[in-house]
Amino acid sequence: MDAAAASDREPDVWDPASRGEVASWTLYDFGSSAFNTLMVTFIFNFYFVNVVAENTTSGTVIWTRAVNISALIVAVLMPVLGAAADYGGRKKQFLIGFALLSIGATIALFFVGQPGMAMLAAFVFVIANMGFEASNVFYNAFLPEVSTPRTIGRISGTGYLVGYIGGLLALVLGLGMVRSWLPEDGNLNVRATILLVAIWYLVFCLPMFLFVKERTERRTEGMAVYIRAGFGRLGGTVTHLRDYREAGKLILARMIYNDGLVTIITMAAIYAGAVLGMELEQVLVMGIGLNVAAGIGAFGFGFVDDRIGGKKTITISLVMLIIAGIIGVMAESITGFYVAAALIGLSMGPNQSASRSLLSKLVPEQKHAEFFGLFAFSGKLSSLLGPLAYGTIVGMTGDHRLAMSSIILFFVVGLILLWFVREEEGIAHARALENSYSADL
Repeated sequence: MDAAAASDREPDVWDPASRGEVASWTLYDFGSSAFNTLMVTFIFNFYFVNVVAENTTSGTVIWTRAVNISALIVAVLMPVLGAAADYGGRKKQFLIGFALLSIGATIALFFVGQPGMAMLAAFVFVIANMGFEASNVFYNAFLPEVSTPRTIGRISGTGYLVGYIGGLLALVLGLGMVRSWLPEDGNLNVRATILLVAIWYLVFCLPMFLFVKERTERRTEGMAVYIRAGFGRLGGTVTHLRDYREAGKLILARMIYNDGLVTIITMAAIYAGAVLGMELEQVLVMGIGLNVAAGIGAFGFGFVDDRIGGKKTITISLVMLIIAGIIGVMAESITGFYVAAALIGLSMGPNQSASRSLLSKLVPEQKHAEFFGLFAFSGKLSSLLGPLAYGTIVGMTGDHRLAMSSIILFFVVGLILLWFVREEEGIAHARALENSYSADL
């Protein structure tokens, strides 16, 4: 199958027959973003460190370790499961299973996320976060199936835009709960936001579950066969790494710069509270502004991505992130930190969206779930380092500003590594490989 034929058969965002699938695919991001926004970034992490844990220092250490452990689990599982899903035509089945696991564990956190239960809450959070991150691997692998080479950048960007809107709306509702809608007895006003996340996640993921088609032929062998095939396919990829040289370079670069981005996102609320004395309501206002900026950046740069390419788009975003990191570390006022947060928002949308779309173009279609598994592996393996470094520095010195300063280096190193990715050559080679692979690969 040549590239032209592949493009002809792939759905187009402007084709009425495919609009439902594109909308359903983006709604998954709309729903799942509530977990990332309220649980990982702005409410539950702040609540865990300041209320559930014995003190903020021990809470920061426990939280970063929980993020590390869930990242390690995803890093180990996803390359093999991604390859198995490609082989068996089971991307959607894996997506649904992990999403429901995350939703169930999130509901459990409503009951165990209380003062004096830090270790149990951290354990349940690991399960919830692992399910969330794993489901995103298979969600990302559907991007080439709901787009064409000419629309992949804008559809990826639109997905992130819709996701940020979903996170923003969930955050506004969460802010209302925290402020005045619910009683504060037993921290019910904060804990109720956990149930909001679970319900939001489930409701808006249903269209993806029901309407997005998996176009890979489904096999009927048992799961053990899929797992063995997954190991075999992954081994074959490793053996023939030179066939995926440019994708490998991107994954390596992204492994570093994504570490910095993940750490800033997950630690921003904790940093703001510890360094600038921001209250939870102020943190939530910052989160609303960040999500607005991120949505604008993701959508606007989606068209830029289609025009100038993913590599240049990622480069622009990394330069912006370096500047934003410096502003944030140097900020002595809440207003200054808001400026840094807005710039981070404008940068992180195109960074994530362009990274996803570029990887899709650098690998043959028969390898998408596998490589997004490797994408997750690299991201989660690297995301061990950022939170670990942050938590270790805070544990040793108590200095959050010093800890955050160290994260800027991840963007610098990632930018240097990205320079070596040859985008056009990699895309051409990936299309050529599609001609030589059989449907079983």
